[in-house]
Amino acid sequence: MFRTALRNVLAHKARLLMTVLAVMLGVAFVSGTLVFTSTISDAYQKSSEKGFTGVDVAVEPHRKSSEKDHPGAVPRLGQSLLDQAAKVPGAASATGTVSGFAAVAGKDGKLVGEGFNSSGANYYAGNGGKDPRYPLKSGRAPRGTGEIALDAKTAERAGYKVGDSVRVSVDGPVLTQKLAGIFTTDDGNVAAGGSLALFDTATAQQLYAKPGEFDRIDVKAAAGTSQAALKTSIEKILPKDAEATTAKELADEQSRAIAQSMDGMRTSLLVFAGISLFVGIFIIANTFTMLVAQRTKELALMRAVGASRRQVTRSVLIEAFVVGSVAGVAGLVAGIGIGAGLRSLISGTGATVPDGPLVIAPSTVVTSLVVGIVVTMLAAWLPGRRAAKIPPVAAMNSVHAVATTKSLVVRNTIGGIITAAGAGLVLTASSSTMMGLGAGLVLIGVFVLTPLLSRPVIAAAAPVLRLFGMPGKLARQNAVRNPRRTAATASALMIGLTLITGLTVIAGSVQQAIDKMATGALKADYVVSMASMTPLSTDVEKKLSAHPDVTAASPLRSSPARVDGDHQSLTGVNGTTMGKLTNLDFTAGSFAGLTGDKVVVDDATARTNHWKLGSSFDVTFEDGKKGRLTVGGVFKGNELMRGIWVDKETLAPHQSQIDDRQVMVKVKGGADEKVKDSLAKALGDNPAIQIQTKQDISDGISKAISLLLNMLYGLLAMAVVVAVLGVINTLAMSVFERQQEIGMLRAIGLDRKGIKRMVRLESLVISLFGGVMGVGLGVFFGWAAGDLIKKGISTYELVLPWERMGVFLLLAAFVGVLAALWPARRAAKLNMLAAIKAE
Repeated sequence: MFRTALRNVLAHKARLLMTVLAVMLGVAFVSGTLVFTSTISDAYQKSSEKGFTGVDVAVEPHRKSSEKDHPGAVPRLGQSLLDQAAKVPGAASATGTVSGFAAVAGKDGKLVGEGFNSSGANYYAGNGGKDPRYPLKSGRAPRGTGEIALDAKTAERAGYKVGDSVRVSVDGPVLTQKLAGIFTTDDGNVAAGGSLALFDTATAQQLYAKPGEFDRIDVKAAAGTSQAALKTSIEKILPKDAEATTAKELADEQSRAIAQSMDGMRTSLLVFAGISLFVGIFIIANTFTMLVAQRTKELALMRAVGASRRQVTRSVLIEAFVVGSVAGVAGLVAGIGIGAGLRSLISGTGATVPDGPLVIAPSTVVTSLVVGIVVTMLAAWLPGRRAAKIPPVAAMNSVHAVATTKSLVVRNTIGGIITAAGAGLVLTASSSTMMGLGAGLVLIGVFVLTPLLSRPVIAAAAPVLRLFGMPGKLARQNAVRNPRRTAATASALMIGLTLITGLTVIAGSVQQAIDKMATGALKADYVVSMASMTPLSTDVEKKLSAHPDVTAASPLRSSPARVDGDHQSLTGVNGTTMGKLTNLDFTAGSFAGLTGDKVVVDDATARTNHWKLGSSFDVTFEDGKKGRLTVGGVFKGNELMRGIWVDKETLAPHQSQIDDRQVMVKVKGGADEKVKDSLAKALGDNPAIQIQTKQDISDGISKAISLLLNMLYGLLAMAVVVAVLGVINTLAMSVFERQQEIGMLRAIGLDRKGIKRMVRLESLVISLFGGVMGVGLGVFFGWAAGDLIKKGISTYELVLPWERMGVFLLLAAFVGVLAALWPARRAAKLNMLAAIKAE
């Protein structure tokens, strides 16, 4: 039986090639994902470990202990603790670190680096006036408030050399600094494309903390002292709001954080790989069903001469094992190439990834082979089992070929139950997990029902097919002749288009909802913020308010607090100008109630806390002082405007460091490019500050959604490619099965052109059937997901992208035409006499 199975594999090379390709693509996606994420994770991990080479024990503030008394406390470490740490037994040296955001402008005035990774820190001049963390490549260490040092990569990208003037923004104001030195560093953020600017310690403390305060103290162990022993010594001098951690513990923690951050990407990519494999299962099952059907008499003869049912099933599974092994190895090789390609693609987009080798873990190799073999054998098991159940005499007389009415009724009943259960879950889903489970059940149920649905849907195309004469009529009959095969072929395309359509519907609806939110809630002409999402200096609001074109301005600043014992965030605003800057619908009170100890809150917060107009509640501010606030207004909130709003003058005395999330601005005559340029000039043409109109905000979010959608299209394209292979496979085998019929048609007068047209139209009908089903299901899922999305985005409404849905149907038609090229040509080239005699 083993030799027979191998012979059958080698006897059907062309047919099984399509199956190998389908499995290989899915496996390649899986292995490529694992190689890519392992490579990136390893590169970041090794890069981060380099950052702890000069540290044995790190002392950091213990935030939780401080927050018990002060909700917004940001504990710091003092100079006295640094001095004590340097003198503990086993310590060779101690270095104080203070850091924050620092955006470096290039010579063209634009931001250098990745924005979020644009950081600033202190150059701690220790013994000999040098900081071992930052070896100087040229120049000297920064001294005084007017000097900085830059990392070598940033200096090279921006074209700076020692002695140049560099514009740097910390939290709003632009500082023009002299470049005193250029240094090298193993900092992971710099390796990943960020920038690092160093100030002298006094200047860095002035910018990021307070004089004499540090964020972290790094202690280097003396020769012969272990990290654990040094940590024990340091813990004896620590205050209650500080803690010591060894460099190994820090590196391990950072490694875990990097691994967790990569898990989301890995999971997302593997989901799409799973979709490709799921589609591939249909093709494999279809392929083996047809291969087994073509060899029915051969299998029956084997049964007649003594082979058992188990041996017949085993023979089919051995074929599947061979095919799966070949596909697994090929997919692994292709996946390694995909992993390397994805890394190059990431670098090509401007995102810098730390250097490192391509990582091919043993688990990746095992997973690829197991996936290829298991998926193929799973898909081949049912056809093999079905073939083994056919009685030898019935098989030899082809009695088995006709599906019984009972089997179709059972199939349709099961499909109806699964579809109904899935639709019920989708319509009543209260979470994305339930929605996903319901969608999966609907897809499976519709697949089971597809043979039933194929006849009426394909029959609807009959009037159009009649225009093509006899080839059109024959194409329709061929498409519905074997509804199960048509269903399996169309379902592969249906799944891909269902996902693409559903995502497009949801993305378009979310984009419109955000447009409504931005234009509906804001009266302000501009919203000013840092490109890095870090806080703005209060100087920004002062300069904007003093601008001659500005008629109203207000900051939005956050302050942590405890409200009735629960952690909350208070938003400080200008109570006198917010009415001119926002367009909020108040259900009670108004902005007139936003003054002194009176606040306004969104309706959701009011409902949660059982507040109404005039309600009072206790509050503990970030400095630990207690107070009592009164609700002076309740407004309908949204994702942009919500929470507890307090007048900034009431909040300011309780804030240790005042900074703004953003500043809203209203100008004379509305938004205008000249006014925007004038505002930017007033802020010193700061590269880190963005001045956005309502449309800019909406466009920025839309751009992010479009980018994500295009990435998803690219990933789902793999499933569509697999579906194309399925259509080609089905048509090729269908042509092989119908050799006698095609030969007879040629003999009675249908020319080669007519044969080609018949096969192409059959392919077109099957592909469009899958396309219609996919687009229809995608719209259904997009509509059903609306209730879940409305919980997060109140302005969400269903938007049907008719143009894109039309493109998807054209894509399905194109798939049909493309897939039919080779089978149609093969059918037309058949020798009519040889075909008629074929068995």
